[in-house]
Amino acid sequence: MGQFQWNRCWLCLQVVLSAFATVCLSQDSADTIMFLNPPEVPESAYPIQVQYSCREPSVVHLQGLVSFNTGSTLVIFHRWWRCTPGPLRIKLIILHFPDWLVYHPDWSIQDSSWVLTCLLRGLVSRGAAAEPDRSSFARTLVPLNVLSPLSRPFKQHLLCLRWDTEMHWKVFGGRWQCPKENEVATLLSSLYGSTGEHFGITKTLEPYRNAMLEGLRLKAISYPWCAFSVWVLLEEPCRDHLCGLLHHVDSQANYATPSLFLTRSGQIHVQLQGENGLSSAFLSSFTLPLGLWCLISLELKGRMGNITMACIDGHEDPLVYSSEHIFSIAVKLDDTDGYFVVGGGKFVKGLKGFYGPTMYYRSRIPSLNLLDLQVPQLVRMVNVSGWFQTCKEFKLEVDHKIADSCHAVTAKRAESCIDVYTALILKNYPGSTRAECSSSEPLSKPRRRMVAQMIKILCNKYGTVDPAAVGRALYAAVLRKLITHGSVEVINRLMPPLLQAGCLGDNRALQLSSAFYSSGLAKKQPFKAWQLSLLAAQKDWRLALLRLGHLHHVGDQVVPPDHDLSYAYYSNIAKQTSSDRLSPSSKQTFVESIFLNDEETLKAQTNENDDIFHWLKLQARNGVADAEQAIARMLFWGQQGVTSDIQTAVRHYERGATRLQDPVSMYDYAIVLLTGQGVPQDVPKAVTFLKKAMEQGFAPAITALGWYYEQFERNYERAAELWEQADLLGNPDAAMNLGVLHLQGLYPGQPVDKVKAYKYFLKSAQRGHLNGGIELAEIWSLGIPGYVARHPSGAVLWAKWASEQNGYLGTVLRKGLKAYLKGNWFMAMIFYLMSAECGLAAAQFNMAFLCEHNQGGSLNPAFVTQCMLRYYNLSIQSQDPASYALVKMGDLFYEEHTQGKRDLSDAAEMYKEAALRNDPQGWYSLGLLVQEGARLPATLFSELNLLQHYFSDKLTILTTLYQRCQDSNSDEAHLPCTLALLASHLQSIHTLGCSTVKLLSAVAVAVATLSFFRIIPAILRQRSASSQQNTAPSDARQPTEQEESSGV
Repeated sequence: MGQFQWNRCWLCLQVVLSAFATVCLSQDSADTIMFLNPPEVPESAYPIQVQYSCREPSVVHLQGLVSFNTGSTLVIFHRWWRCTPGPLRIKLIILHFPDWLVYHPDWSIQDSSWVLTCLLRGLVSRGAAAEPDRSSFARTLVPLNVLSPLSRPFKQHLLCLRWDTEMHWKVFGGRWQCPKENEVATLLSSLYGSTGEHFGITKTLEPYRNAMLEGLRLKAISYPWCAFSVWVLLEEPCRDHLCGLLHHVDSQANYATPSLFLTRSGQIHVQLQGENGLSSAFLSSFTLPLGLWCLISLELKGRMGNITMACIDGHEDPLVYSSEHIFSIAVKLDDTDGYFVVGGGKFVKGLKGFYGPTMYYRSRIPSLNLLDLQVPQLVRMVNVSGWFQTCKEFKLEVDHKIADSCHAVTAKRAESCIDVYTALILKNYPGSTRAECSSSEPLSKPRRRMVAQMIKILCNKYGTVDPAAVGRALYAAVLRKLITHGSVEVINRLMPPLLQAGCLGDNRALQLSSAFYSSGLAKKQPFKAWQLSLLAAQKDWRLALLRLGHLHHVGDQVVPPDHDLSYAYYSNIAKQTSSDRLSPSSKQTFVESIFLNDEETLKAQTNENDDIFHWLKLQARNGVADAEQAIARMLFWGQQGVTSDIQTAVRHYERGATRLQDPVSMYDYAIVLLTGQGVPQDVPKAVTFLKKAMEQGFAPAITALGWYYEQFERNYERAAELWEQADLLGNPDAAMNLGVLHLQGLYPGQPVDKVKAYKYFLKSAQRGHLNGGIELAEIWSLGIPGYVARHPSGAVLWAKWASEQNGYLGTVLRKGLKAYLKGNWFMAMIFYLMSAECGLAAAQFNMAFLCEHNQGGSLNPAFVTQCMLRYYNLSIQSQDPASYALVKMGDLFYEEHTQGKRDLSDAAEMYKEAALRNDPQGWYSLGLLVQEGARLPATLFSELNLLQHYFSDKLTILTTLYQRCQDSNSDEAHLPCTLALLASHLQSIHTLGCSTVKLLSAVAVAVATLSFFRIIPAILRQRSASSQQNTAPSDARQPTEQEESSGV
């Protein structure tokens, strides 16, 4: 870095010295040199006139010099000629600057290092040396302007490109641009609702790609000159010793520079790391207020730090506070070491409130006029503080109404509506004639009558009531009205009481309101929907956390994707999902991804009074182990429409274990005995059944027995031995437990090994273990320095997968399915809408499916189209999209519903994806596109393994596609595919133009018609026979959920 600065200074010094020398020498010497027409910028062929003279035989030199940002200097050309003594002469020289300095980079001209200066130098020398020395009696230097590579003109090449070079240039060329450097790093660009737990946004920074910037960064590590800023809205005071605002953790898991925390007193604790592991810290002289958006800025200027806070209170001028501190140590800041965390992290909880845009200025300190400071536009659009202000006023009115109504019921006052303040006034000033206040007047407004009526009802019933109970009752009343009316027209009228219920603390109301605003069932307001989800998520409401995790994963029209922010929400709900499974309740239901177009699965749904359930009970009494397992599983997890009943499920576990000696039942019964779920805990009895199941080679029982030795006997050697044995059998819990041993250093004879733990967690997650996926996601979100790189997108996918198994989400899904099976289309749509906004692919599919069929025609046609586009499109972004949704998306592209015109290329892409899943409709629709004259791309033929037909005629392609349609082994599609194939054959025959052939084709049509009337009755008979068969529902065992509930 110092070398190239010295070269640059030396070249500039030469300009000054040469000018001075030229003047001095011209006075008493005949040696001169001058450029009469120097160029302004480097050119390819520039004719320059050089005027020179000499008093003795000499050599004239003409050079071009460039210096680069790497610190090097290069001579790009050197011309010389001899000078004989005499008068002034002029010589014309054609200067040829290199193409990389003159032209825009292209297929032939490569980009160079960044050019800092370009000089044209001339000198008269007695010797042959090109460098100026004491023998150089005249010299001149002219600096040229150097354009940036993208500002230079393109060269008109006289050569013709080869075909392969031209294609490569068209595909990959023409993309030169200035490297985008993250000199200002955005740690958080959006809003984050923090629950005050160990969850936050993790960001890492990379070194600069530009060598000069990276050199400056490395030099500034021991003398940082930078700034950090974070927007915060604090809702509740910090209850812990410290709450995280913004902190930096290095690769050794230590707090690094800077780390900002909030104390219990509301002050800001600033901690910085110095050389040799020393640290320094100080407290701000001011405190962070509640309920206001505040910008907290930290400026580091070497050994001095300045913490500033500016708070926005309505339309008033910002409230500005500042504290300055000089550190006694040399501060060290290496921003590429470790990671930054906004909010809570692994070692500290976050605050309860909201985080806004957070910036890091890596190499400069911005100038901000804090007196003119405004809240960022995104924060204003979401307007969380506005909600708090309005809600605060509404709660005050509700409190007055509750006091008046409940007091009137108990005291039977003759005088009405005297609040506490007025009562004190009348008591102290009996003669006062001031009018009594009427706190019920605000609630008498049309939009608030419903809450006023609810307060009166609750006061009459219970005598006293709190605002939260009013909110719950209000939400229940809204649901009853939705069920009663069963129409979308009522939704807009019910939005005010629904929002009021949310204000009074009912998070279900906030989530439902958000879904209405987001989907367009109420007036579409994306920012309002985001606001309501933020409010519910900040209160740790599970569905809101899911919704925001999904929103920041895929993005929306107002929210860009952000994997780190998405993971902050998903990691929260994933941890809750794991803990929820340890405490099963009636509020939780096993998540079942049931698609409403899957008739077979819908027929398998049952309940305690259904014939299928009674038939299974009969089979279980007759000693059928599979039926016993199915009954117990349904009752324990609440699957297939059966209400969860853990005590009854345990009796079925016991009967299967004792009477049938079934290893699956013995294992399940042992687990509930170990954990005491639905039965008194009996560890010895549990171990007995586990050993019996282990003798039959049942891998989950081996794992559970290892868990017993680890938890009850503290025998880690025996536990590890059993888990290694079960891991070889492919058991996910065994891999998970081995990973925990290595992570905590409990594996016998081995130290802590995060890499081995990571490998076991990966193996466990791939086998379907919930906690394995959670641990793997956490490792991918942070990385293991030197071993495992950060993988934010992968971390989001694993955390999302774990989160979508939450039992509270399963309950909402089950409500939607029950409503659909009962014929209540409207309420089914409401519940599936709530689940769809959480990102579950099956719920998104079902929402689009319900919109598509639009029972009763209550939905607006425009909304139907937008609903199908939105939710079918979201559903096909899952890892295993439904082929039905792919076909429907193809139809929407084809029917001019996307951009007001047909999009045949996207339609063909959707049909192709369906065809790759062997969906006959996909093959058939591709055939229809070809039949209409569409030209399918070669890549599509290649993916379908039909590339050999790309250059075939239209009829050959049609025949091939319809043949694949017929070969898809679908009874429903066999007839239309056969008729389409027959039609394509007939069309090819008709092209021959022979009347005899046409006669034969007419006969073929007649035969096909007769076949049609023979096939239809056969299909109907087949369906009738299949519908009369009573097939037991799937009894595939799911040990993972049961084992995880015990912590095994």
